[in-house]
Amino acid sequence: MRLYRMRLYRMALWITVPVALPLLAAPAGLTAVRAARDTAPEGAPSVWRPGVTAQPVDAGRPFPALGAASMALRRTVPRPAIVSRAQWRADETKRDSHAHYAGGVRAVFVHHTDTPNGYDCADVPRTLRNLYTGQTRDRSWGDLGYNFLVDKCGTVYEGRAGGADRAVVGSHTLGFNQGTTGIAAVGTFGPGTPVPAAMEHAIAALAAWKLGLSGVDPTGKVRLTSTNGKSRYARGTSAEFDAISGHRDGFATNCPGEALIARLPAIRGLAADIQGRYTRAVPFPRLAATPGNTHRG
Repeated sequence: MRLYRMRLYRMALWITVPVALPLLAAPAGLTAVRAARDTAPEGAPSVWRPGVTAQPVDAGRPFPALGAASMALRRTVPRPAIVSRAQWRADETKRDSHAHYAGGVRAVFVHHTDTPNGYDCADVPRTLRNLYTGQTRDRSWGDLGYNFLVDKCGTVYEGRAGGADRAVVGSHTLGFNQGTTGIAAVGTFGPGTPVPAAMEHAIAALAAWKLGLSGVDPTGKVRLTSTNGKSRYARGTSAEFDAISGHRDGFATNCPGEALIARLPAIRGLAADIQGRYTRAVPFPRLAATPGNTHRG
């Protein structure tokens, strides 16, 4: 009986092992996801045309080479609630008719709007319309310079036109607009100014989502190339940045203020938590905008 059992055991091994081993290898013809060099951010930008909608990113497509922060696969996180341009009543006749695109978002630059802090969140749409007028009429930027804006209540607003889920080239950080997203905190954040927790969480959630589309670690480093000699770096110079940096890192300015600069490490960590890079569970902040603070003003 013992000999019989041993024979059965050997037969089971002989049958099981050859079947199981092939499962460890990829099936023939399956193409592995590989990082590829992204030429779009430093080349001629593509042009957005009305009626063309963004297509979802296919995890099987190659991703741009993103330096130290690159990953083969995107980190999918929930998209925060975003108040659209139509909701804050942007006058679309003021802006350029075309938006420009990069191949992906490799970094986030944080700004402040340098406007008063004692506002009612219900009046933020009026502030955005004033900023919009100033940046199109007085600065000739063709649109709002920032891709997104966040108020002290944690409400996220769509800034520059072209599609919130796309890599729209803004006018927020001279020399480093290609392949980056500009997020502006509504207010002024000089030394000692408290940064509202709701604002901080909203910036982190927005950055986690945008960087996650390209698989970028919010706590990592990226290498960017200056496209304008008026930035901190000569045109064509490559420099290393935090994946979430302040405006002053790329341009000689006090923006986004000492108080917000001091909070960037915490924002990076929270964004990485939201992407699921750390083991501790972090609840995804509730950022849904209420109708009451999107149409007044």
